[in-house]
Order: sequence, then C-alpha cells, then structure tokens
Amino acid sequence: MRSGPLPWSSRSLRSAGAALLLGATALTGPATPATAAPAPDPAASATPGTPSEPAGPASGTPDDPAPGAAGPAALLRRLQDLYRSAEESTEAYNATQEALRNAQARATRLGTELKQARARLAVARADAGRLARQQYQGGGPATLASYVRVLLAADPEQAMDRGHLLRTAATEAAATVERTARGARRADTLARQADAALARQRALTAQRARQRITVQQRLKDVERLLARLSDDQLTALDRLERDGAATAQRALVSRGALGAAGAPSSAGDRALSYGLRQVGKPYVWGAAGPDAFDCSGLTSQAWSHAGRPIPRTSQEQWKRLPHVPLNRLRPGDLVVYFPGATHVALYVGGGKVVQAPRPGTAVRVSPLAANPPLGAVRPDPDARPVTGYTAPRQVTADGPAPGAADAGYATSAAPGR
Repeated sequence: MRSGPLPWSSRSLRSAGAALLLGATALTGPATPATAAPAPDPAASATPGTPSEPAGPASGTPDDPAPGAAGPAALLRRLQDLYRSAEESTEAYNATQEALRNAQARATRLGTELKQARARLAVARADAGRLARQQYQGGGPATLASYVRVLLAADPEQAMDRGHLLRTAATEAAATVERTARGARRADTLARQADAALARQRALTAQRARQRITVQQRLKDVERLLARLSDDQLTALDRLERDGAATAQRALVSRGALGAAGAPSSAGDRALSYGLRQVGKPYVWGAAGPDAFDCSGLTSQAWSHAGRPIPRTSQEQWKRLPHVPLNRLRPGDLVVYFPGATHVALYVGGGKVVQAPRPGTAVRVSPLAANPPLGAVRPDPDARPVTGYTAPRQVTADGPAPGAADAGYATSAAPGR
C-alpha cells in the first residue's frame, strides 16, 4: 500500500514537459572518461555491517536561491543538488531495507535452530537423568559392585565378556554426558545469537524509519523550490538541461570514450529486455517493481529476472561487481554515476541507457551522459556475447521511447513499508 503523493501546485504539475535529468553535466563540465579502477568506497566510513546514512543539506535549508534573483543555471544547480541528495538518501534507505530483510531471515533461521537445539537438549538431559538414577540405585554399569562381580567371576571368559560390556556401557554413558553438555552449549550460543539478531532487527527498523523521514524531507525541499518557479523559469531549466546533456554526450563520443555497442551475453540480453519492458512505469523511491522502480530497483530486478541476482543498491553494485571501461561496454552492463555511486542505469547500446531517472519521472531511455558517469560494471564478465544479436529499436530511435516522457517536476509518493 502506498501513501498519496505529496501536494503540488497546479502550475508545477503543468510543467510536465520539463525533463530535469538528475545531475546533468551541462553545469559541471564534460563527463570525464571512466576507467576500470574502483572509486573510493562511499560506505568506507560506516560501521561494518550497518548501512550508512549520507550527510546532506537539512530540510528547508536557507540557501535556496530566490526565484527572482537566480538565473536558470543557479536554479538548475540547486535542483540537481536537491535531487541528488534525495537519491543518496534513497539508496541509503534501500541498503537498510536490504540489511533488515537479511536480519529478519537470520532471526527466523536462528529461532528455528534454537527450537531444534532445545528439543535435542531435552532428550539428552532425559538420558543423562536416567543414567544418574541407575548409578544412584546401584544398577549402573560403572558401579563398584559391577566391577567386583567381574573380578570374582569363576569363568575367566565370562569375566572378559562382562568387562567388554562394562567398557561399552561406560563409553555410552560418557557419550550421553558429553552430548548433554554439547547440547547445552549449542543452545546457549544460539540463544545469544538469536537475541543479537533481534536487537539488530530492531535497530535497523528504527534506522529505516529515520531514513524514510529524511527522503521525504529532501523531496519536500524540491517541492518547495519548484513551487516558487514561474513557467518561464521551468521552460528555461528544461532547455538548459537538455542542451547540457547533448553537449556532454557529444564530448563523450568525440573522445572515443564509448566503443561499439557489440552484443550482450545471453543473461545481459534478458536483463536488457526486462529493463526496456518497464519503460513508462513511474519512479518511486524504494521501489523494485513490478509497477514502479527507483534506479537500482530497476537494475537489480532486471538482472534477477535474467537469472543472475546482483546487489540491491547502486553502491553495492559498484563495489562488488567487476568493473569495465566505458569503451568496452556491451548491452546489459550497468553504468554507475556520481562520485558516491548513487545512481545506476542499464546500458542499451548506441550510447544510451534505460533508467529510472528521479522522482516525478518514468523509466525511460536516455543518453548515457545525461548524468556524469563514474564507470561501469558487468554482472557476468565471463559470459560470451550472443551471436546474431539485433539491437532493440530504442538504440536507433531519436528521443525518448514512447511512454517514457517525464511526468514533470513532481515527487513520487513513498511506498508503504
């Protein structure tokens, strides 16, 4: 269940033609060539095993430019910063959501193992109690009377047989004691682990709630700024950003940073086909289909449907998947953006990607350089390209694919959690 969309003025909603792609490179200079060398880990300073919460401008920051005083370039920079901050918070939320899902699974597994261990311990304790009663009553195999009877046996062969039985019984008794002690230790260890897993689950649940509020606050920052802009300013922003994206794309191609599209692997082809089928579906932060996606929700689901699961977040995709240079891209590879690896798209070929750009937009095909690329990763580096590959229509089509137009500068409602 999803909450309703944030309130918007009718004038802001009429700006549906504006296509503010997240972080266009028009104002930051041409995209720099990507290399296969990994960038610094954006989560390196975080506590191990705990998703980091990105620092960023607080909600309602006073440095929003006054619409009447700021030109289109300053306004575009501010909006790009706000969208990027919101996406950083979204990816942090996604990482916490994934960690919470793992913690819940671990808590459930440990609970089951603890129940089984306690059942085995109860059986072992019953055996140990029975052994203790036998010893107390003098009927146990290792009592002094038993040994005396063996020593006084008239038949030496009979004494040897009885001695063997005594040794066997003593060994079984010792095994019972050891099994009881081992079961108690195991149950105690599992109980501590289960308590720790539940504590982590509670901590992650609280962290997810804080991050949810952070994302919502940062999207409201965007809303407040957009509500103050005139239609002329929105049109100017749209034009400035489109020109900047086109310039960055030409610079990337002229430097030879993009090679021939080539052919995808079999899994890459399936991942790309899945991604292209989602064109036109809305961006919703924290969503991973089937009706809406955020950036890493789209890429992770595409490769999952291709039969090769990959990490959920863009940072983990950049951190854990093999890197490839942009001039060796093949369809199905993932293009990662910004120094913090906070945005990701699926390479289509021909210098284009399919992506879930930002709140207020739909999944669409865009120029690769619409955002400043950090580099690229390949989920299946050892897989061979398919033969007889035919590029999808979106590679050669001009402009966005049908149904992929932006929905305006609106923010999408957060999914219910």
